[in-house]
Amino acid sequence: MIMTQKEMMFIVQSQLAIDLNCSIDDLNGEKDSIIFVEAKENPGRRPFPRKARYFEILSMGKSIVVSATPERLLIAKEQMQGKSRDAVFSLPFIRGLYLHFLPDVKRIKLISPPDFFSFEMMKREEVVRLFNATRFNEAIIYDSNLPWQTDLAMLAKKDGEIVGVAGASKTCSKLWQIGIEVLPDYRNLGLASYLVNRLTFEILERGEIPSYDVISSNIASQRVAYRLGYFPAWVSDWRCNFEGLE
Repeated sequence: MIMTQKEMMFIVQSQLAIDLNCSIDDLNGEKDSIIFVEAKENPGRRPFPRKARYFEILSMGKSIVVSATPERLLIAKEQMQGKSRDAVFSLPFIRGLYLHFLPDVKRIKLISPPDFFSFEMMKREEVVRLFNATRFNEAIIYDSNLPWQTDLAMLAKKDGEIVGVAGASKTCSKLWQIGIEVLPDYRNLGLASYLVNRLTFEILERGEIPSYDVISSNIASQRVAYRLGYFPAWVSDWRCNFEGLE
């Protein structure tokens, strides 16, 4: 059964609070307020890799949460205090932003598949056969050493050849990340929208939550999200570079 929007946001914020070592209230603080917290390996944290020196910044629209190891937390405080949200996210050591989209359960609907293609859903044990097609690295995780893998994939085929893939990885008990890749000759035909839509409903119908994460410069991918009924739920840093500051 598909959960309500309120249930979805509570689960997402609960997980982000674990990941960042903050509270749900911190994520919903006053506009432009900045909450600095020391990063910790909390039980239930999603297994994204962290180096010895770590930094993450996130906003769900109002307050800003900065989670970092002590050295970088001190730098962040010196650089950020007294600044607006836009100024904070424009600081030179923040190198790009990720937009994280969630489905609006009142707007999102199943769409019809494009004509002249065949489609196939694969589970994790079947996805390994795609490992010889590394051109789909925006959708499929090929590195078997990572702590999460592609658990579901929706394929589009033309004359037996795979021309598009949407992949989803389960990063914790309730949250999935979706990625999409369509070969250049088959773009703008509705494949990306259909593949992501079909995978989205596969996850929602399990009572779980898909997220669609996009680099802020990828306008085409953002258009897919909006077209399908996703909305931007939070923003975080893509990469950071503290060279010259530590």
